[in-house]
Amino acid sequence: MAANPSIPKGTRDFSPVEMAKRNYIFNTIREVYHLYGFQQIETPAMEMLSTLMGKYGEEGDKLLFKIQNSGDYFSKLTDEELLSRDAAKLASKFCEKGLRYDLTVPFARYVVMHRDEITFPFKRYQIQPVWRADRPQKGRYREFYQCDADVVGSDSLFNEVELMQIVDTVFTRFGIRVCIKINNRKILTGLAEVIGESDKIVDITVAIDKLDKIGLDNVNAELKEKGISDEAIAKLKPIILLSGTNEDKIATLKNVLSESATGLKGVEESEFILKSLANIGLKNELELDLTLARGLNYYTGAIFEVKALDAEMGSITGGGRYDNLTGVFGMSGVSGVGISFGADRIFDVLNQLDLYPKEAVNGTQLLFINFGEREATFSMNVLAEVRFSGIRAELYPDAAKMKKQMSYANAKSIPFVALVGENEVNAGKVTLKNMETGEQQLVSTEELIAILKN
Repeated sequence: MAANPSIPKGTRDFSPVEMAKRNYIFNTIREVYHLYGFQQIETPAMEMLSTLMGKYGEEGDKLLFKIQNSGDYFSKLTDEELLSRDAAKLASKFCEKGLRYDLTVPFARYVVMHRDEITFPFKRYQIQPVWRADRPQKGRYREFYQCDADVVGSDSLFNEVELMQIVDTVFTRFGIRVCIKINNRKILTGLAEVIGESDKIVDITVAIDKLDKIGLDNVNAELKEKGISDEAIAKLKPIILLSGTNEDKIATLKNVLSESATGLKGVEESEFILKSLANIGLKNELELDLTLARGLNYYTGAIFEVKALDAEMGSITGGGRYDNLTGVFGMSGVSGVGISFGADRIFDVLNQLDLYPKEAVNGTQLLFINFGEREATFSMNVLAEVRFSGIRAELYPDAAKMKKQMSYANAKSIPFVALVGENEVNAGKVTLKNMETGEQQLVSTEELIAILKN
């Protein structure tokens, strides 16, 4: 007996209704990106491992899906290497490619490779799937879509301001109330300096980034495990738990970081972004959150994260400034800043809150019932005009029993049905039935189109 088919853990199939919802998400984000002058590109699903490795920190490297080389790759391995059972070493021998972990590193690679074709500053967006060998759980998948927007070739903080406006506009259109959290890696670097642990900045940021997931005690335990002193941990605690208004936090940080030029620069950048957005006026909350660290190593300035206020879900958007990412590919001096919408998590939030507009998930608007060849031929002519006017319509392909055809309309939530029998053909008209009210009326093609348009 054949085994039942299955899909890998952490991946999902999407039904027609689910795809309609997902396309609503993608189209909404795409429309907003276009409003701000971003252009679309795409990059391959797989990249050279040399492009990906070392860009996401030690933990990120472990989550890369590696692709086995084709051909007889074992022939190049020694018996000693095979018997060592060193997974990492063996993978490096017969895996040259990997599935992309995010869209930012491939974008940096794209910029370097196409530098002579690009006009800077370059504003690009990308809507494509990414893969992570993570442990699947609620809201966390191994295959998921990201919807990125990045600006490279400009140091201006107005780019950060506009990206936060994009975030605010997108979630306002979705009807999702969010809190937009911002921080700055320079502030975190400054904090590491003033507590005397500047060489442990990566360990500190990786640990702090887990605060809302594992709690303060576990964060402190992880910091201690990384060799950070008890005195430094004690100094860090009141800073990362700082409360009050954004203005209060800025004032406190100016005092705390007064001896750190790097830290003060981060405060200055954050203050500019916060003040600019306050002057513009956002629909959603904006918070300076010092626990926001984002463990990815390539952020160098402002960092962002977005949380839904009315649904249990992790971060649904994130991003930040990366001043030196293209440098690892031989192109230094190109600053970039970007955001990434987590489409799969947004999909789940919209489902939880039942926020999809009815028109976004409805497919066919009108179904023509098939009573036979003559009637179907007449219906096809009407269908052509109906579709030309922009109405989504279809003809049931077989002259099946009326009950079966009406059940098909109900199963697909089609709001209107066109009945075309002998009398309608002779009159050159259509009987239109409203599936919700049951009301029927004999109409011309023009009247039919007008009713569905309204």
